[in-house]
Amino acid sequence: MTKALEASDAACVIWLQQESGIKSLQLLAGTRMLERVSTAPKRVRTLFLSDIHLGSKGCQADKLLDFLRHYEADTVYLVGDIVDGWQLRTGWYWPQTHNDVVQKLLRQARKGAQLLYIPGNHDEFLRDYYGTHFGGIEVLEDATHIGVDGKRYLVIHGDLFDVVIRHARWLALLGNNAYDLAIWLNTYFNAIRRALGLTYWSLSQWAKLKVKNAVNFIGEYEKTLAAEARRRGVDGVICGHIHHAVIRDDSGLSYINCGDWVESCTAAIEHFDGRFEIVRWTGLAPPRDETGLTPAADADEAQARREWPAAAGLSAAFGEETLPKPPFGRQLPIPPDAA
Repeated sequence: MTKALEASDAACVIWLQQESGIKSLQLLAGTRMLERVSTAPKRVRTLFLSDIHLGSKGCQADKLLDFLRHYEADTVYLVGDIVDGWQLRTGWYWPQTHNDVVQKLLRQARKGAQLLYIPGNHDEFLRDYYGTHFGGIEVLEDATHIGVDGKRYLVIHGDLFDVVIRHARWLALLGNNAYDLAIWLNTYFNAIRRALGLTYWSLSQWAKLKVKNAVNFIGEYEKTLAAEARRRGVDGVICGHIHHAVIRDDSGLSYINCGDWVESCTAAIEHFDGRFEIVRWTGLAPPRDETGLTPAADADEAQARREWPAAAGLSAAFGEETLPKPPFGRQLPIPPDAA
């Protein structure tokens, strides 16, 4: 009898252990599913990106990739200076992350998003290809965006209304080189500030604004674009070029500047309720711990990166697809009329 009871107890223990393991697996599977749902990208009606400057060392492609993993849109406007042709002519620089940005955008086009590319002064070589489609991306001189409420917005890069670019191109090139030097100095300058316990201060953004202000103030640029919007009979203008993200409402006319992905890491988005917002991407969160909860896409992307050699040029950037990583970024909305 005693042996029978001991055997019965042992069987119960084994059964409980098995049940506990099953419950743990079920809990783990449920947690993984919840993790995938919680990391799904947020859908918005329209996304406006400008001044990414792919091909330059100042481009913060890693942050843009993280942002694009968080957001998907029905329509994406690329509002000029996406590729920095000025920099690529002086020295070739095209790391893997810049390929990844191109692939991420092409992937959105393949998934059904409408992508419209409006070249700026740094990617002016594409102005010879108005009306052409590249991998599902249409190249246009400018565009008219229709909002949810029916309002019409002129979408244009804005360099044609910059007196520096139009009448003193040599000064613009000089300013661009000075800005690149300032970006390089900025990295070391802020490393010293961090060591001293001081907060971040953008030397490069200050230098850019000083160079531009020598002949053309930001306020004058905004007024000029607003005047062009009124001349065309639209309700607002959405632009880039000056690396200064803002939403303003001047006498019923909206001025929206997308900002850039060199300094501010900002984009303009339109929600499905018609509301416009500037989103500043503040950076990448630290990697997750090794709990087994990371989506399988990470492993797939790591394998793809091992199998995909570095591209030798822009043409290679249009050849393959890079899978997205799970999002970890954080956003800081900028209210309208914020300078």
